[in-house]
Amino acid sequence: MEDRLRHGAASGTPRTAAAPPATRQVVKPTPADLMEDTGTGLNYETRPDRIPGFLTPVDRFFVRNHAPTPRIDPAAWSLLIEGDGVRRSVSYTYDDLWRRFPLVSVVRTIECAGNRRRLFGAEHGCGFEGVSWERGAIGTAEWTGVRLRDLLEAAGVTDDACEVMPEGLDEVRARRPMPLAKALAPDTLLALAMNGEVLPADHGHPARVVVSGWLGAASIKWVGRIEVSTRRLRVPWNTDDYVLIAGDPLTGRPAPGVPITGIPVASLVELPWPAQLSPGRNIVRGRAFAGEHLVDAVHYRVDDGPWHAADVDTRREPGVWVRWQFRWDAQPGDHVIRVRATDDQGRTQPEQTPWNALGYCHHSVLAHPVHVAEPRPRSSARAGTGARTTHSV
Repeated sequence: MEDRLRHGAASGTPRTAAAPPATRQVVKPTPADLMEDTGTGLNYETRPDRIPGFLTPVDRFFVRNHAPTPRIDPAAWSLLIEGDGVRRSVSYTYDDLWRRFPLVSVVRTIECAGNRRRLFGAEHGCGFEGVSWERGAIGTAEWTGVRLRDLLEAAGVTDDACEVMPEGLDEVRARRPMPLAKALAPDTLLALAMNGEVLPADHGHPARVVVSGWLGAASIKWVGRIEVSTRRLRVPWNTDDYVLIAGDPLTGRPAPGVPITGIPVASLVELPWPAQLSPGRNIVRGRAFAGEHLVDAVHYRVDDGPWHAADVDTRREPGVWVRWQFRWDAQPGDHVIRVRATDDQGRTQPEQTPWNALGYCHHSVLAHPVHVAEPRPRSSARAGTGARTTHSV
C-alpha cells in the first residue's frame, strides 16, 4: 500500500461544486444524497443512512473546517517540531515521513464535539451559536501514518515536558494542546492516508493528527508545526471554544469553561430523520461510540415498550464505534425508536444532557420518529419472506 499511496495524486483536482463557488469552500463533492450542507459552505455532515459498511467512505466523511480548505503542495511542505519541551528543533519533509519511519494503520472514529447541536437546542428550547449539526458529524476511517511519538523522539523530549500542540496551516491556524502522555500513546498518529488512499485535501493533506477517542478538534488537519511545551498551553481552542461552559441558560451567567477531551457514550440509528418503513419484519441498524472507552452494551425500545438488548455485531475497541442491530416486526402507524448505549465504565446515555453554553457533547437518548406505511394490497405486493433492512445505499 505504501508505494500506491506515495505515488497517488497528492493534492487531487476540484470537481463540480454542489453549491455556488462564492459560498462553497471545500474541495470534494458533497452531493445531497450523501452529505448534508450545514449552510456554512465549510461544514458538511454525513447522512447516517448512507454509510455502507463499518468504515465511512471518504466521499461521505463529514467535513469540519474553521476556514476554507487550504491547497498545500507536499513538495514544498515541511513539519517543524520545536518548543522548550524538546532538546532540539527538528524538521521533516513529506518524503521523510513516508521513508524514514515505520508506517502504522489504526481504525479510529472522529466525532465533532458539537455533533447533534441542533437536537440539543430542541431539547432545551434554545438556540446555540456554532455549526448546527444534526447527527452526522461523526465518521470512522482507517488512518495510516507515523506514530507521533516516533517523530518526537528525534527532537529529544525533555523530562519536564508536559504538553504537545499541533498547529494547522489553515487561515486561522487551528491548534489544540494535549498532555504528553496522550501524544505518546501508540494510537496517536500523524496520518498521511485515509482508507488506503493519500489523505484528501478536506481531511488534512499533507498530514493530520488523529487523537484517539478525543473530540474531533484535537485531530488537527494540515499540520505544519508541533510545539512541545514545559507549561500548560492556553489557546482559543481550549479556553474560548471546545470547552464546557455551565451556568443558567435563562440568565446567561456562565461558569469557567472546562476543556473537552474524551467524547461521551452515544448512539445513532442508521435511518433518515424522520424515517419511512414498510410494515413487517425489518432489521434496524445503527452505531454507538464511547470515545476513549469501550461500548459495553446497546439497548433499544419501541414506543412505550420494554428495553431489549440489541446485537452488537462488531469488535468492541476503545476509540472506535460499534455497529448494532435488532429485528422489528413493524406495524403500520407512527412509532418512536429509542436507543441507549452503555460504556465499560457503566455510563449510560441520559434522558437529557445538562445544558452548556456552547451546545457541546449532546448524548441524550433520542426519540427517532418512524412512520410505517399501511401494507399494500396482496395482489400488488411482491413475494418474499425475508427481513427487510433499513440500510440502503
